[in-house]
Amino acid sequence: MKSMQSQQKTIVIASDHAGFSFKNALVQGLPDWTWDDLGPFNSESVDYPDYAEAAGKKIASGEAMRAILICGSGIGMCIAANKIHGIRAALVENPVSARLSREHNNANVLCLGARLIAPEYGIEIASTWLTTPFSAQPKHIQRLAKLHKLEKT
Repeated sequence: MKSMQSQQKTIVIASDHAGFSFKNALVQGLPDWTWDDLGPFNSESVDYPDYAEAAGKKIASGEAMRAILICGSGIGMCIAANKIHGIRAALVENPVSARLSREHNNANVLCLGARLIAPEYGIEIASTWLTTPFSAQPKHIQRLAKLHKLEKT
């Protein structure tokens, strides 16, 4: 298992075919991060649930701390990732939502829509999300505990 420091700096990233170019733009546009690219590695048609599952399992197992998932709209990846126990995936379309998803919800997966967001704006959104810590205010901790309880029902 990776050390906590390397986990915090390494981000799992994956997409489907619609998000392939966008994924590559994020990796190139955010060079200060280490990327664990789960694919795909070309733009041939693939099924987004397979990639969301692979990324989510890395987080759920503790192998990684956070992931970024990209598909055409971001919706499919978000739905699929949220099916995995312990995943809090947020579909985000602006930096404010990116910040709030981290501060308030401690989102561990960022989902982006390649057909809805320009890559340059996606870099800004992802940078905000990657650099925003969870606030750890008692009210947010209490709400996360309620989410964890929901997962068990």
